[in-house]
Amino acid sequence: MDFLSQRALVGGSTQGIGRAVAEELARRGATLTLLARNEAALREVAAALPTPAGQRHDFIVADFSQPDVLRERVQEYLGAHPAGFNVLVNNTGGPAGGPILEATVEAFRAAFEQHVVCNHLLAQALVPGMRQRGQGRIINIISTSVKQPLPGLGVSNTIRAAVGNWAKTLANELAADGITVNNVLPGATVTQRHTSLIEKKTEQTGQTTEQVEAAMLRLIPAQRFGQAPEVAAAVVFLASAAAAYITGINIPVDGGRTGSL
Repeated sequence: MDFLSQRALVGGSTQGIGRAVAEELARRGATLTLLARNEAALREVAAALPTPAGQRHDFIVADFSQPDVLRERVQEYLGAHPAGFNVLVNNTGGPAGGPILEATVEAFRAAFEQHVVCNHLLAQALVPGMRQRGQGRIINIISTSVKQPLPGLGVSNTIRAAVGNWAKTLANELAADGITVNNVLPGATVTQRHTSLIEKKTEQTGQTTEQVEAAMLRLIPAQRFGQAPEVAAAVVFLASAAAAYITGINIPVDGGRTGSL
């Protein structure tokens, strides 16, 4: 499970799960290109990544709310780095919560662009290089709502399912090229989004943070929230040579919360 001489592009990698994935891949020898919208944060994280093999990590500044700009900047980067990437980790912040009937049409459109369209553009840009090498890994960090919709996350439930079906279709098309496509589905994981969802629920219900957290924990057999490095471990396995015969699947990392198989 080493990634020496491999390059990985990781989205949403300045914080949370994306950063944990970047750190673990770098620790195992991969050269990282971080992808996010905050240049200052990107510089800070890139400089702090492990370099056990003398890697030189870098980054691309792009906002997933601007798909055309994302495509241009990734293509520019590939023009300057023709070796391309072995690993693509699609990851970006989830849509705002709320009942589905209260969601605006624009909220659906924006979420579709940020998740489905941007994932698609990144795959279109990186797959030719993977095909040329006869090997590649695409891992999408989505949500357990792909398997079981979550209350109060109407837009997210809809769009996450779309990403899951896009990924399954892509997996079938690329399997013969030695490229795998898989989805990691985090459950309640301690990140900034997790904190913001708890805060919103306390505002809506009038409960305390402790009461909201206790109600969430009652639904998790492991009786605790996940940590970003635990999700990263699943991503890194799927990105490794050991997972070459695994493609088109969803792996929940949720302490047993998802009710379906």
